[in-house]
Amino acid sequence: MSDTGPSDKNNDNDENNGDTHGSETALSEADENRRQVLYWRLLARMFDHEEQPALEAASVAIVDDLGLPPALLDPAVSVDNLVQRFPGLAAELQGLMAPEDGTDDDPRRRVRRAALVSKLLLNVFSTGTGSVTATQLAGWQQDSGWLKQALGTDGAAELTGVLSTMESDLVSRMRLREVLADPMLARRLTPSMSLIEQLLRDKANLSGVALANAKALIRRYVDEVAEVLRTQVEQTSVGTIDRSVPPKRVFRNLDLKRTIWKNLPNWSAEDERLYVDRLFYRQTAKRTTPARLIVVVDQSGSMVDSMVNCTILASIFAGLPKVDVHLIAYDTRALDLTPWVHDPFEVLLRTKLGGGNDGPVAMAMATPKISDPRNTVMVWISDFYEFDRSQPLFDGIEAVHRSGVKFIPVGSVNSSGHQSVNPWFRQRLKDLGTPVISGHIRKLVFELKNFLA
Repeated sequence: MSDTGPSDKNNDNDENNGDTHGSETALSEADENRRQVLYWRLLARMFDHEEQPALEAASVAIVDDLGLPPALLDPAVSVDNLVQRFPGLAAELQGLMAPEDGTDDDPRRRVRRAALVSKLLLNVFSTGTGSVTATQLAGWQQDSGWLKQALGTDGAAELTGVLSTMESDLVSRMRLREVLADPMLARRLTPSMSLIEQLLRDKANLSGVALANAKALIRRYVDEVAEVLRTQVEQTSVGTIDRSVPPKRVFRNLDLKRTIWKNLPNWSAEDERLYVDRLFYRQTAKRTTPARLIVVVDQSGSMVDSMVNCTILASIFAGLPKVDVHLIAYDTRALDLTPWVHDPFEVLLRTKLGGGNDGPVAMAMATPKISDPRNTVMVWISDFYEFDRSQPLFDGIEAVHRSGVKFIPVGSVNSSGHQSVNPWFRQRLKDLGTPVISGHIRKLVFELKNFLA
């Protein structure tokens, strides 16, 4: 018969449970330390491409213990190449960085996740410096695709802008013509303002397949921006109700409430019916005054985004009824782009970015287009940094404003609203009563709509 009582057995179980708990705690702390090593290595490699021997050795040991391939730690090996060699990793990368539901409490699994996340982040965000080859760009595009898959739909959407900016930087560091000459690479490019700027600057040196691909990218970007701007323009109607025009007698214009109210005397209590002897319709005809819109855009190097946005915006307004749009671009020379104002794509292909500012040359071309000052708006988009001809340009602006033309100076037209304007001009335009408006595209749309209403 054993001398061990129930209390002794409980003590033994407590001691065993304590040992197990202690082991789990120690294991958890060890795994957390391993995660930290992997992330410290990631940060070190992000900011310094030279290997840190201690971190590298520790990371190799961790990856080996996890059963992951050593190539996971090699930034020169693309994620795509890694998955080709080890297909089992593809499933792990799907949704890897999506928000966790909190149910994954496996410490070892969290370390494995850290190793895979480190690979994705290092390959995508550590792009180095210097020139970039077409092969490197293609590899980065593939890796960024894997990162998007790891982030999930919502996370990828939030990071789209960042990745587009990075891609633009990589494109700027490579021979763009080499990429454009390869249809597969060209199709993978994401149209952005910086990319469009490079295409416009280099279009004279492109031909054949490269030129066709460049045009396709410009067309894609123009269509995307046009869709956004068209929505903004259409958010408010143009013109006011013209009471002198009889309402069109169609069902969609039927004013049901007014019809009932006006026919109430015809109510029959006996029949419990309302006899309608007259229908009333809403007046929907708009009074629109034929307006002339003259857009003058500085196409010097610092105003590329304005050039792109305003050519698209001008084409949209040109499509409105009874709006006569003229478009002039200038640097040291002025170019009348009015014949192509309905097609911003053609306008951009005819621009020549760069050079300085000579506003009086553009004013000389724009002024003869004013036939009815009170019915004309002139939008002038520039940073107003002139070639020592600030006073002549301001004199021209003042004369146009005094004649009755609505003059709208805009510092820049971009998505961020940031603008840089010559302080000398900014103050004088303010004193003239025509202050430089905010550079956000929505502000310009609002101003133009007010004029046309």
